[in-house]
Amino acid sequence: MRLDSLPIGQDAVITAVGGQGALRCRLLDMGLIPKTTVRIDKIAPLGDPLELQVRGYALSLRKEDARNIEVEVRP
Repeated sequence: MRLDSLPIGQDAVITAVGGQGALRCRLLDMGLIPKTTVRIDKIAPLGDPLELQVRGYALSLRKEDARNIEVEVRP
């Protein structure tokens, strides 16, 4: 499942970070690395951006960038 399709409030673990070049580096620098727990807390009224909870802080991420992140839903 991709991060942009994760339901609000559902915890998931990042399994892979896609993208190329500067985009991938930027995602990794923001703490979105494999085996990290992430949760979508809010979605903006028009659907973009998403507000994520990752490593104890809130992070806003465009849906386009969230499509590059593969997650696995936690039971």
